[in-house]
Amino acid sequence: MTLHQLVIEAAARRPGAPALSGPSGSVTYGELDATANAIAARLERQGVRRGDRVVLWAGKSPATVAAMQAILRLGAAYVPVDGSNPVARVATIARDCAARVVVTNRARIPRISAELGLEVRYEELDGPYDPAPAINAATTSEDLAYILYTSGSTGTPKGVCLTHENALAFVDWAHDLLAPGEDDRFANHAPFAFDLSVFDLYVAFRAGASVHLIPPELSFAPVQLVEFLYLERISVWYSVPSALAVMMRYGGLLDRPAPETLHTVLFAGEPFPITQLRDLAGWTGARMMNLYGPTETNVCTFHEVTKADMDRDRPVPIGIAAGGDRVWALRDDGGVAAAGEEGELVVDGPTVMSGYWGQPPQSGPYHTGDLVRTLPDGSFDYLGRRDQMVKIRGHRVELGEVESVLENHADVAEAAAVGVGEGVDTRLVVFVAPRSGRDPGVLALRQYLTQHLPRYMVADEVRISSPLPRNGNGKIDRLALAARAGGSGTSSS
Repeated sequence: MTLHQLVIEAAARRPGAPALSGPSGSVTYGELDATANAIAARLERQGVRRGDRVVLWAGKSPATVAAMQAILRLGAAYVPVDGSNPVARVATIARDCAARVVVTNRARIPRISAELGLEVRYEELDGPYDPAPAINAATTSEDLAYILYTSGSTGTPKGVCLTHENALAFVDWAHDLLAPGEDDRFANHAPFAFDLSVFDLYVAFRAGASVHLIPPELSFAPVQLVEFLYLERISVWYSVPSALAVMMRYGGLLDRPAPETLHTVLFAGEPFPITQLRDLAGWTGARMMNLYGPTETNVCTFHEVTKADMDRDRPVPIGIAAGGDRVWALRDDGGVAAAGEEGELVVDGPTVMSGYWGQPPQSGPYHTGDLVRTLPDGSFDYLGRRDQMVKIRGHRVELGEVESVLENHADVAEAAAVGVGEGVDTRLVVFVAPRSGRDPGVLALRQYLTQHLPRYMVADEVRISSPLPRNGNGKIDRLALAARAGGSGTSSS
């Protein structure tokens, strides 16, 4: 079984059933299948073959999903890049993965071709699409399905390589656990370049259910998100806790009865403050689950929320192994953490990535860098990060990449980024020491970040601070900066 066969089979069973809806309209499974074949034929003429990589730089739409399916049908791997990403970053990713083609909207082609020239070919995502015969390359479960680029500590994005087997191990597990039906309506909140979207799309396709795309501009628009939930009659919701938090705080979610259609709420990407989860649990009788896993493993543990969890004074556990994986906590001395002990979570099993693009294949268990405490029942409590990676609104951000981008600015001598706050309230604050005699200005620096990084990595605040504080080892004192970030100062928000 491969990912694109899920749509092919659903289209054979229910060609007239709704598959996707979004800002640009709705399509049935039959229409999605036909559009995927048409785009695949165009890409085949561009020279795309089994094993190639195709960058997909576009916003959310049924056509974007059809393009994913088209790429898979050729035996190639798609590399999704959110449409809001700056062209320089798209070019960096396309070069890194040696993309054969960049698929994007017509209006974007001049910008990306100016960056890449003739290094790759370009294909328009815009229709209309000429009918084409079915294409289904001899893909195996071990073939690469997609590459998700995450923040890299060296200043360069890292490509996480996932095979069909990696993805389907999670999809099949989630489908069996939740048992969705053909009448279910899945919300898709996450960008396609974020691993949460794998659940939204492929678990729904496996069930023959429909997926309802939330436009990026509404991702954290509280009132509109609440209206979307009701108007689209969503039955399965999956997002970062931040989205649910803003819906409760500012969207009036708790002021109206829970929709009768909503039966499952899943969240992942960051801890959900227990006080806010209590409010959500008091509002809906829906089944609720906390899913955990870095991009390198998709979801590797899960916890179903219980009434007893509401008596906790900290976020609910990340739970036990999922997707056929094996997980354990490794103490600093190399031993396996017993109940009550802390250690780094380690994962081995079918959802673990095949490796980073351009690096040696993943060999052996994956060390997540996340610290956990083993609970008496064998599940795990999440404690925090071992390194300098933080989660901002559910997205993984390597502080080093943000710093590296800023330090490439002609007016910047050095920069240091810190995450301030906890859970959904975490903010990214950057301190910048200008070069002698320079005054870059916080607004200009924030604009510079916007031109070089995706939106979720752009600092919430930029502060000018010269010199940056140092500790006894001469290193930048991040604890002092984090403390300073809680007070007043020059900033851009």
